[in-house]
Amino acid sequence: MSRIAACIEALQQQGRKALIPYIVAGDPNPEFTVPMMHQLVEQGADIIELGIPFSDPMAEGPAIQQAHERALAHNISLTNALAMVTEFRSRDANTPVVLMGYANPIEKMGHQQFAEQAVAAGVDGVLTVDLPPEEADDFNQVLKTVSIDTIFLVSPTTSDARIKSITEQATGYIYYVSLKGVTGAGHLDIDAVKQKVSDIKSMTVLPVMVGFGIKDAESASAISAVSEGVVVGSELIRQVVSLSSEGHQAIDAATLIGEMRQAMDK
Repeated sequence: MSRIAACIEALQQQGRKALIPYIVAGDPNPEFTVPMMHQLVEQGADIIELGIPFSDPMAEGPAIQQAHERALAHNISLTNALAMVTEFRSRDANTPVVLMGYANPIEKMGHQQFAEQAVAAGVDGVLTVDLPPEEADDFNQVLKTVSIDTIFLVSPTTSDARIKSITEQATGYIYYVSLKGVTGAGHLDIDAVKQKVSDIKSMTVLPVMVGFGIKDAESASAISAVSEGVVVGSELIRQVVSLSSEGHQAIDAATLIGEMRQAMDK
């Protein structure tokens, strides 16, 4: 059983929901990332999504775009991100790590080489934002050979036919984008999220995690009540950069996740 499947099964047995923070590798500086990953776990994170820095992160709002820019200013590459996962694994053998990013760095490295290096580092899943399911088959087959999960996005405007195509290829979990727009934008409509999650669940046995627009403990609790987990990125990154600029350590920057964990477990 994969780390992602084992994590989700354990949560379901406990009657709890998954809390998945997203940070960008190398933001706000390379030395911050691995300690931050450990602190996120300490605060209650179940799965970590680690962003691969990219020059044109098209799905991201301002907070995450700026995180990519800060990481790139430190010359953080896909290879560096994999090295960070390796370092994280030296102390944590259990928490699933999902790489989230764009196709270009992976294409440049090569599918086979990426898959081999990723599994050696301890990566459990990959979410490639700009790789549509119609073009993902070759990459998916390579990932399957090393038992790395392929995670896809579903949006509010995704048709049922397309959702069915996505769920036939996806493993690990489905990431439902709760808003029309970029990360960190808009106002959450809990009823609309509940309906769409129900629609997706009618087509797959995979758990559905919801991201975009999760800003605080209240919104994390509300969304977790209608899904199997929440993904938080923009607000966490805002807190990280604000506190780190004041000289705070990762333990302080991860407190938002602790607040969300408490609210989700009530």
